[in-house]
Amino acid sequence: MLATATTATLVGVDGHVVTVEVHTSNGLPSFTIVGLPDAACREARDRVRAAVLSSGLDWPDSRVTVNLAPSGLRKGGAVLDVAMAVAVLAVTEQVPAESLRGKAFLGELGLDGAVRGTAGVLPLTDALRDDAVVVASEAYHVALAASPRDVHPVRTLGELASVLAGRAPWPDPPPVPPQPSPVPVPDLSDVIGQPSARRAVEVAAAGGHHLLMLGPPGAGKTMLARRLVGLLPALSRQCAMEATRVQSAAGLPLPTGLATRPLLRSPHHTATVTALIGGGTNAIRPGEISLAHRGVLFLDELGEFAPSVLDAMRQPLEEGVVRVSRALGTCSFPTRFLLVAAMNPCPCGQAGRPNSCRCSDLVRQRYLRRLSGPLLDRFDLRIQVRPPDPDQLLDGIRGEPTVAVASRVAAARERAASRGVEANVELTGEQLEHFAPLTPAAHAALRERLRGGLLSGRGLHRVRCVALTLCDLAGDEPLVDAERLDEALMLRASVGNLHAPVAAGAAP
Repeated sequence: MLATATTATLVGVDGHVVTVEVHTSNGLPSFTIVGLPDAACREARDRVRAAVLSSGLDWPDSRVTVNLAPSGLRKGGAVLDVAMAVAVLAVTEQVPAESLRGKAFLGELGLDGAVRGTAGVLPLTDALRDDAVVVASEAYHVALAASPRDVHPVRTLGELASVLAGRAPWPDPPPVPPQPSPVPVPDLSDVIGQPSARRAVEVAAAGGHHLLMLGPPGAGKTMLARRLVGLLPALSRQCAMEATRVQSAAGLPLPTGLATRPLLRSPHHTATVTALIGGGTNAIRPGEISLAHRGVLFLDELGEFAPSVLDAMRQPLEEGVVRVSRALGTCSFPTRFLLVAAMNPCPCGQAGRPNSCRCSDLVRQRYLRRLSGPLLDRFDLRIQVRPPDPDQLLDGIRGEPTVAVASRVAAARERAASRGVEANVELTGEQLEHFAPLTPAAHAALRERLRGGLLSGRGLHRVRCVALTLCDLAGDEPLVDAERLDEALMLRASVGNLHAPVAAGAAP
C-alpha cells in the first residue's frame, strides 16, 4: 500500500517542497528512508516509531519504505518527522488518506509523541503556498507571520491523529507569548564631543554608507558604532520578511511575527571565513554577513581579522548576495547590510600622539596593509576618531540624543524611498544622473580627482551617493554642488593620511 504527505526541507534560507511517500510490503519488519536524507533525517526511523507507539497507535508489522521526493534534493534535519508519521498512519488506515490532502506537516517528533518546532519554520511555511500548514504549537505565531492562510497548531501526534480521523476539531491557537522587554538601545547622547564622528555616523545611517573609523583605544569608536543601529528606522514589511527568513533559518530566537528592528551583529576578530560568509559541512548555513541582512555588521578591531576573511566580503558588499558552493550544493544568501568597522592606527594604538607610539613607520604601514585596497575602496566614509577634549569629558556636556538624530535619518530615508530604493547607497549610476545632477564646479572637481588617481570609478559613484545623502539630511534640493562634494570627499579621507596629526575629517 502507498500513502503520501507533503512537507518541506530547508536549503540555505529557502524552503523546498518535499513529498513523503510511504510504502508497506510483505517481508521482515524494517523501516528504510531513501531520497538523500542526512544523518538527522535518517534517525527519524527511531523517533517516528517510538512516537507512534507512545501515542497509543499501531506500528505496521511489515516492511516500510519511505521515499523523500524529489530524490535529487538533499534533505536535512528533523522537520520531516511529522509528515513521515502521518503517512505511516495513512498507509495503515489509522487515518483516512484523504485527510492528508491539501495539508503540509512541519515538525520534529519526541519519543513521547510530542510535536516540536524546528529552525526555519518561516521560510518552510512560505514555501508551502498551496497548502494549510500543520506546525508545533510553539511555532504557530512564527508560521502565521509567513502568510495569513490556514495554519494549524498541534501539541502531540495523538492529537493530530484524532483530528485527521475526524474524532476531534483542530486545537485552538495558543495565546500570544509574552514578549521579553526590549533591550534598551544605547543613546547617542552618551558620546561626548566628537562632532565629526557623530556626523559620519548620522550620514552612514541615513544613506546606508559603509563606515570605517580609525583612532587610538578609548577614543569612542565602539561607542559610536553600537549607537548607530538605534538611528535606523524600522524595517519595511519586505525587508522584515527577508531578515526574519535568515534569522529563522539560522535558528535564532524570533519575536512574535516579523523582526521589524534592524539587528546589530558583532563577530569576534577570530571568526573564520565560514563563520563570516556562511557554509558548513553537513548543511550550508548563513554567516554573519547574512545574519546582519538589513541591519548593521560591526567589525571591531578590524586590523586583527585575517586578511583572507576580510577580502571574502568584497563581492557580497558589492552585489548584496553571497553564493556559497560546497560539495553538498550551492546556496545564495542575502547580504545587504551596513558595514561599520573600527581599528587602531597601529599595533600599539598610539600613532598620532606625540612621543607615544612605539611602532616604526614600517610596522605601521604593514599593519594597514592588512586591509586591501579594494576593500578600503568599498568604505564610503573613512574618518579619524581622536580622543575627546579633556575639558569636554569633565564638563559632561551631552550632545544630541538618538531621537533627534533618528528623525533626520528617517526623513532622509523617506526621500530615498521616493527614488525607489531603501537607501541612497543602492542607487545606480543612471539613477544618480537623474536624481542628483552635478553642478559645473562639482563636475570639474571630480574630473581633477579622477585624473589624479585620487578616486576610482567606484569611489566616484559612492562620493556622489554620499553628497546626495548630505542634501537629504539638510532637506535641500538634490543637487550636488561643490560644497556638498567637498564634505563628501572629506568624509572619504585616505586611510594612509589618517596617521597625520590633523583635525578629524580633514581632506586627503
